[in-house]
Amino acid sequence: MAAPSPSTRKPRRKGKKIDEDIDRVIRTREETLVRTPSFPLAAFLWPARSSSSQWEVLPLILMVVGLFRWAAGLWGYSGFEKPPMYGDYEAQRHWMEITTRLPMSQWYFHDLEWWGLDYPPLTAYHSWVLGKIGTLINPDWFALFTSRGSQDPNLKIFMRATVIVSEYLIYVPAAVVFARRYGRLTGVSIWTATVGLVAILMQPGTILIDHVHFQYNTVMLGLVMACMSSLLAERYKWSAVFFVGALMFKQMALYYAFTIFAYLLGRCTFPKVNFSRLFGIALVTAITYGVLVLPLVAGTIYDTYRGVGSRPDLDGPPPPLPILAGLTEYIDTGSFYYPVVEMVVQVLHRVFPFSRGLFEDKVANFWCALNVVLKIKNYPTELLQKAALVATLLAIVPPNIIIFFRPRKATMPLAFAATAWGFFLFSWQVHEKSVLLPLMPMTLLLAGRQGLNRDIRSWVGFANILGAWTMFPLLKRVDLRVPYAVLTLLWSYLLGLPPTSWNVYTDEGFGGWSQVGTATLHTLFYVAMAAWHVAEAYVAPPLHKPDLWTVANVGVGFAGFGLCYLWCLWRLLKDSDLLPSYATKTKTQ
Repeated sequence: MAAPSPSTRKPRRKGKKIDEDIDRVIRTREETLVRTPSFPLAAFLWPARSSSSQWEVLPLILMVVGLFRWAAGLWGYSGFEKPPMYGDYEAQRHWMEITTRLPMSQWYFHDLEWWGLDYPPLTAYHSWVLGKIGTLINPDWFALFTSRGSQDPNLKIFMRATVIVSEYLIYVPAAVVFARRYGRLTGVSIWTATVGLVAILMQPGTILIDHVHFQYNTVMLGLVMACMSSLLAERYKWSAVFFVGALMFKQMALYYAFTIFAYLLGRCTFPKVNFSRLFGIALVTAITYGVLVLPLVAGTIYDTYRGVGSRPDLDGPPPPLPILAGLTEYIDTGSFYYPVVEMVVQVLHRVFPFSRGLFEDKVANFWCALNVVLKIKNYPTELLQKAALVATLLAIVPPNIIIFFRPRKATMPLAFAATAWGFFLFSWQVHEKSVLLPLMPMTLLLAGRQGLNRDIRSWVGFANILGAWTMFPLLKRVDLRVPYAVLTLLWSYLLGLPPTSWNVYTDEGFGGWSQVGTATLHTLFYVAMAAWHVAEAYVAPPLHKPDLWTVANVGVGFAGFGLCYLWCLWRLLKDSDLLPSYATKTKTQ
């Protein structure tokens, strides 16, 4: 009898089979979520689960989230009836005023004591466009000097509209594109990605700060989101264009710079070095910077040609800026290029305010919390700068090393979030509103794989509720308690989160000590936040400690944000397959 011919079918590798089994379990959990909505937002969007096209549901979503934004804008704003400086609302209005009423060479020099321009050039151009449109409606809104502190209700409508239009032109499209791409990448259904998108657009912190308190943070955040979407699509040159735009709109985008650099460098290095890609990205980055700076440089040269000085309020030729004092031996102050050098140096000086100190107000980061015990603000500035630099590097290096050696698209939001948390917790001159930067990429996880399951949803929800809570002292100072309570509780209700519901910890049962520990830990923080609100509202602080409740807010917030940083770092390690013991344990279950 002839020997049987050997089979041409290759045996399936055991490891591959185990991976497929794990994927099947994860898909089953996601399908369970689709079959049975476990939180109100999923229930509200339940009729859309059978839709095969996003365009059937997306217009309705955009109308609803826009309505919430406009309704939030009916409340007051930062500085409403609060002389003498009138808050951030007046700052944004004033920037529209100086960019439309003054020559470009004077933008960063004009009356710096009254909300002097201290954001990069793209913010100035944005203010110029909005100011030109507003001037067509009512020139008195932006009349130099005489319009300061204007409480005109029609001006308020215009200003609120500029935030919504700016957001719908940049942030909203970027969020839609990212949610779709990230959902496809991680293998979730259109309906699941849509639920995540609504949660992202209803994020309470961004609505409270931009549409109630008043700012344009979503322009910068939208450009960063567009950068991340381009990275998912492997359009690396476009990602560089979008990130440079974000950085030139608000300098806080530096929170993400290390991660973008590490990810792009990893993509240019592995599996083999790609010099042409690296050179192309560097060239496009330089060109984009040049294009965005060019109008300011050209305007300064033109003003110099016309004999318009940067500081017309001074008699005679203005003295060199103090920061340029040491360079006057090498630079001819009478040369045609000196005004350009002076302008660039002034912009950098205004954009990076190292002279303001380690922190300006009570903010829930490491330095403000430490100051309660050590009074570190009394230490030499040079020492504090070095300490902040070292601490920040220690916090941001680990996630960026991981994303460099494992530049995976699915883990990108985790790397962005961990790095931004590191900056927020340890860097120089952090503001309460800066918590929006780590919250944005962390919230994007809701649109991906397992994003609506309890582990990710509970942590993302915890970070957002805590972030809004730490901004309460800022909002309280301008009488914005009601929109804070409404928007925060609404978001927690929609996602089945505390304090409106504890279903996020119980809807799938308790699956181990880690989940029990997470539920217990979060509950302690939620109880602390609720108790703090009661104490802050009804218990007067001691006379010798008037800031007691604000300091308590800082301490609880710092501890919670530190946990969020550690969770993002742990998830990044886990999802990058750098925890072999955990992976082995998962595969054997």
